[in-house]
Amino acid sequence: MDNFRSADSNDSEGLIPVNPAIETYMRSLVTCTDHPVLFEMEEFARLRNFPIVNRLVGIFLKAQASMINAKRVFEFGSGYGYSAYWFAQAVGSDGRVICSDSDTANCDRAETYLSTADLWQRIEFHVGQAQDVFGQTEGLFDICYNDVDKNAYPEIWKMAKYRIRPGGLYIADNVLWHGRVAIHACPNKVAESTAAIVKHNQMIFNDSDFEVFINPIRDGVLVARKK
Repeated sequence: MDNFRSADSNDSEGLIPVNPAIETYMRSLVTCTDHPVLFEMEEFARLRNFPIVNRLVGIFLKAQASMINAKRVFEFGSGYGYSAYWFAQAVGSDGRVICSDSDTANCDRAETYLSTADLWQRIEFHVGQAQDVFGQTEGLFDICYNDVDKNAYPEIWKMAKYRIRPGGLYIADNVLWHGRVAIHACPNKVAESTAAIVKHNQMIFNDSDFEVFINPIRDGVLVARKK
């Protein structure tokens, strides 16, 4: 979950994963038939500089969930429900998206937005640390979606991999981290968050139980299918 930015205070070097002109072209291909509340959610993110995956990734998440007929999704880090909007569309009226966020205000915003879109009945929103919520939730999932603080990415992967059903997906946002993962050869210049994402990505690609691909759009979206 991150609006694209070229740098941060901890790690000033970065690369743009995909030429902005390409992303502009891809956006031009999208004919929006979604609920008007989606524009309100995007405008809120713009005005508050709130990190969301935005439209191209949202469409991608919905497509991934639809292709495996996902009915049960767990979100590690939900913000105010932008990614949940897309997953909730995919799971259908008999599906469930379990959301987690530490901010009560985000839960309230999510309820307002997703109720307006007639999707709230598909949502189970828990306020608290994502790892704790996940530990208190039983069963397997069709999709585990990771968008928490980047330092926790390796921990989330270790938790989630055992709770995904065969044929299910692990999806993580920001896995290219503004291109910094490609220039991590100087350890003394690598921010902790970048090092965590590099470790996370390598762990998944080394796992023979999963087939893995990174879609480089925006800030990189990793999709790992459990065999």
